[in-house]
Amino acid sequence: MLKAVQILGCSSGLTIVSQRLTKTRKSSSSSSSVSFLSTSTNPLKLSTFSSSSLTSTSPRKTLCFSPTRMSSSSLPGSDPVPKSPTFVSGDVRKIKFCQWCGGTTKHEIPDGEEKLRAICTHCGKIAYQNPKMVVGCLIEHEDKVLLCKRNIQPSHGLWTLPAGYLEVGESAAEGAMRETWEEAGATVEVVSPFAQLDIPLIGQTYVIFLAKLKNLDFAPGPESLECRLFALDEIPFDSLAFSSIYVTLNLYLEDLKKGKLKFHYGTINKRPGSSPSDIRAFSLDYHLQP
Repeated sequence: MLKAVQILGCSSGLTIVSQRLTKTRKSSSSSSSVSFLSTSTNPLKLSTFSSSSLTSTSPRKTLCFSPTRMSSSSLPGSDPVPKSPTFVSGDVRKIKFCQWCGGTTKHEIPDGEEKLRAICTHCGKIAYQNPKMVVGCLIEHEDKVLLCKRNIQPSHGLWTLPAGYLEVGESAAEGAMRETWEEAGATVEVVSPFAQLDIPLIGQTYVIFLAKLKNLDFAPGPESLECRLFALDEIPFDSLAFSSIYVTLNLYLEDLKKGKLKFHYGTINKRPGSSPSDIRAFSLDYHLQP
């Protein structure tokens, strides 16, 4: 992850450009740029490049992270969360049948492991539960940010950054751009990674990229009721959809006040039993930044 951050965060010339499905646009070429080219079968196809295209005459930069602990009072309106185990597994007992052969499962702790697992009584395979990655874009345009009002549950009618689950076969940046296109119809240029936020309680990891609008031609997709550019002092913090978006936007505003955007890593500990739309029921207990 750190290597990827070094490449994406330190190579200011690296640009990733999505293309609209209905138009063919000409993009300027350079030795350090990576472009997505529109085709009838895959509108977000990454063009190939060699490792030499990432070389630079400038000294190599290395990100050094210093840990800080952000209490619930550090972010406006967030509520204290009781201390709980860092790792919370999913409800494994809901897995009744094997995903490979359809056999019934038993629930035991396998030899050499520490967690309860669903084990097939027929083929013996173990069903492991892994976190899902959510990717999205924090889109800047003339001191404004682009938000989408959700047209689906959870958090219907609340505002969010364009983001969604990463698909198999795409990079995090590709997924973030695809979600931005699907939810906001926006053509963007990815600038750098901005935040990785882990939410152990619900088994999700958010990866948010800073991005720029290529033009003002955007419109809500099927999953959005509305898309709108908000001035920084008009961001609807009381109507945001998720804690992860609440944290991301607050970190972004804090960085702007300090005059420098940074890459952030943090763990959002949600209060057990809280709903997705209860965005202040969390603590950001472990916060790393360069």
